[in-house]
Amino acid sequence: MIFAFPMLRAEWGNLLWILAVLTMTVGNVIALSQDNIKRMLAYSSIAHAGYCLVGFTATNAEGAAGILFYMLSYAFMNIGAFAVVILIGKKGEENGNVQDFAGLARRKPLLAAIFAVFLFSLAGIPPTAGFIGKFYLFAAAVKSGYIGLAIIGVLNSAASVYYYLRVMVFMYMKDTDETFDWAGATPAIALCLLLTVSATLVMGIVPGTILELAQKAVQF
Repeated sequence: MIFAFPMLRAEWGNLLWILAVLTMTVGNVIALSQDNIKRMLAYSSIAHAGYCLVGFTATNAEGAAGILFYMLSYAFMNIGAFAVVILIGKKGEENGNVQDFAGLARRKPLLAAIFAVFLFSLAGIPPTAGFIGKFYLFAAAVKSGYIGLAIIGVLNSAASVYYYLRVMVFMYMKDTDETFDWAGATPAIALCLLLTVSATLVMGIVPGTILELAQKAVQF
């Protein structure tokens, strides 16, 4: 877009601005109404694509590097979140509603803590990779003069906190008398959770190396 259509930058810049706002807002609004965790994560991924469009709209090196960093961090936290959802499944039937996570912190405290890390990162709360990624995307928009777009992005990110924290409320503050057999953790899923939660925290606490690599990859 930058090198192929430089003379039309104002036109496609305005179009990307609109697409970013619509993508963030529609994704979050639909995710807010979901009780099924898988559908909630799926619709929230639309909103995350909107956050990346903010960096695309900025059309600067910071935005491009922010997109690379955010997509890498999103891959870790989203794969990890879906791995937890797999483990929460009942044997022989699906167990994917928010209410099914009630009492998880009491029954499986380590799994609940790991899932909380992924949810915090998806919501963009420090010290996680999701926070760093959103910070650089929105900062790139501000640097290019898209202050309004950055504000809309921050408001959308704040709105998403509701449906992520809702899951944690059920995990830590609700309980259920229902008893059932949890799906067992295979070595592959255990390794997946170890790698993804470690990457999510390391990229949030010491993001310098990954950011430097991203910046070198997109030098204009």
